[in-house]
Amino acid sequence: MKRIGIFGGSFNPIHVGHAIIASHVLRQGLVDQLWLMVTPENPFKSGQQLAAEEHRLRMTEMVTRRIDGAVTSAFEMSLPRPSYTIDTLHALTDRFPDCEFSLLIGADNWAVWHRWRSADEIVARHRILVYPRLGYDIAIPPELSERVTQVDAPVIEISSTQVRQMLSQGIAPHFYIPHDVLHYAITHQLYLQQ
Repeated sequence: MKRIGIFGGSFNPIHVGHAIIASHVLRQGLVDQLWLMVTPENPFKSGQQLAAEEHRLRMTEMVTRRIDGAVTSAFEMSLPRPSYTIDTLHALTDRFPDCEFSLLIGADNWAVWHRWRSADEIVARHRILVYPRLGYDIAIPPELSERVTQVDAPVIEISSTQVRQMLSQGIAPHFYIPHDVLHYAITHQLYLQQ
């Protein structure tokens, strides 16, 4: 059975932190493939100003094509909105019965795991991979130690919010996002108003 990791996010825009985390997960062999799933709308961030889906997908593809085992996925774009992880995982399992899906989340999301819709069902059916975030401890209860794994990865303190703010102020966020992603965002005049 192919082990697929789902790294969901608005990727608004994707930045080097996302790429570093993806690379670490794949190098550690925690999954066979990692799908960076561009989400149409995060239920926890409703009202967030998002670049058009086509732009976020294109920028994500610019990154995944350079990471062995990483794939850009638009799967969630075809699902009803707002998009809840449990619904996405059900749809993925139905569509790809020969794959085993795990979920990659940050320690900030793990800290509010109890607020996720059907959190108990998700962790019962799927492995959870948790990467570190500054200011968040990753506490895994003993009864979940077989289902939840802490990813050995550096703490990356770059956010898409920072990148958008820089772009809106006319500052090119060199080294925060790959050069081709930066060029794409500037060419398409993304994030000029925040």
